[in-house]
Amino acid sequence: MKIAFHGAARNVTGSKHLLTLNNGTKILLDCGMFQGMGQETEELNENFGFNASEVDILVLSHAHIDHSGLIPRLVAQGFKGKIYSTAATKELAKILLLDSAKIQAGDLKYKNKKLAKRGLPLEKALYEDGDVLTAMSFFEVIAYEKEVSIANGVTLQFIDAGHIIGSASVHLCINENGKTTRLSFSGDVGQYGDLLLRPPQPFMQADYVLLESTYGDKLHQDAQPTEQALLDIVIRTCVEKKGKVIIPAFSVGRTQEILYVLNNLDLEGRLPKVNVYVDSPLSAKATQIVENHAEGFNNDVLDIMKIDDNPFDFNRLHYVESAEESMALNAHPAPCIIISASGMAEAGRVKHHIKNCIGDAKHTILLVGYCEPNSLGGRLKNGAKEVSIFGDRFTVHAEVASIQSMSAHGDYNDLLQFLSCQDAAKVKKLFLVHGEYEVQLNFREKLNAAGFANVEIPSRHQSFDL
Repeated sequence: MKIAFHGAARNVTGSKHLLTLNNGTKILLDCGMFQGMGQETEELNENFGFNASEVDILVLSHAHIDHSGLIPRLVAQGFKGKIYSTAATKELAKILLLDSAKIQAGDLKYKNKKLAKRGLPLEKALYEDGDVLTAMSFFEVIAYEKEVSIANGVTLQFIDAGHIIGSASVHLCINENGKTTRLSFSGDVGQYGDLLLRPPQPFMQADYVLLESTYGDKLHQDAQPTEQALLDIVIRTCVEKKGKVIIPAFSVGRTQEILYVLNNLDLEGRLPKVNVYVDSPLSAKATQIVENHAEGFNNDVLDIMKIDDNPFDFNRLHYVESAEESMALNAHPAPCIIISASGMAEAGRVKHHIKNCIGDAKHTILLVGYCEPNSLGGRLKNGAKEVSIFGDRFTVHAEVASIQSMSAHGDYNDLLQFLSCQDAAKVKKLFLVHGEYEVQLNFREKLNAAGFANVEIPSRHQSFDL
């Protein structure tokens, strides 16, 4: 069999790994959208690097757009097979993909207006609402740890990866010509001390491993515990400077973690009396789905739920629905906390809030997750003194803060712990995916030291015989 890496290869978005069996069966692991890749993003998302109609099966590790975002395009271009996921992943994928289609439609309306003025051909979206709804009909739900036959001689098992609700590591057992091969794909691996979720679960011995490496050279060691770090920023900004805390946050995972921390602070009577706005209709829907899947929560959250049946709700929390309400927040002078998508600050309402606050030192832009270096969030995180927002240049006067411990991705210790269930000598080859190349080179050294002798860092579209 062969495996080809068509995304998340020496970068962290666009996860797509195509397995071709000896009998011609093609199994695609994830079908993610590229994000924050600058000018090449559009071209990368338009071209898979393979024929969509030839793919027989899609296995989806989790719902984040960089793993699921091109599924409707895959279907529109001829895919007719089954899409396997957990129940929560299917529910989250639907709202995330519909939101993606909406964002594309809005962006295209503005772009085509400019193209029309110049007499140039109009562009089409990668997909529309109808494509999303058609794609959802291909989904088939599999429970964690249940081994299911998905093709002749191929079984699939999902194991909880602890990244977001519904996230899974993917494990395939493939019988070809009387020989059994086990291939494991990590998906995205969560932290073992995650605020909300169960830790990643162990999995059976694999012959080949595809391992994410987002934080393969970093440790999530903030100077303070997450709750105290967030509280200090809120007090410094909202109480002392009378400013706003703007938090770009992914609608799935990060937003719920922030709400959980704020809820705990409120329960303890430590949260200042400031309003908290979740300015994202998508986040409201995602939070409801997360609430409905308590089977993924860790024991600390389950204990909180014994005294508080909704750990994501508290006094002075408001969900902002309409664009008019969102715009009104920018003119609102009172100190507050605004949580808004996207997490990399590349799109959505949060860009408007950052634009409104970036020139005033009393405000804080708080980054709480991974930001691709070329994204607005990435540039702010790396200390840019001036940034471009909606085509205009802004000098950064607002405080830019970061809480690394809130990342949904494990650091290199978490990744090594994830692999601790494996006998390194029995792993024939380990492929590093979903990471920046320099990070992967550093992480490979740690893996070699841990006994994994054959570690590959595939480039985009590179293929290997297994």
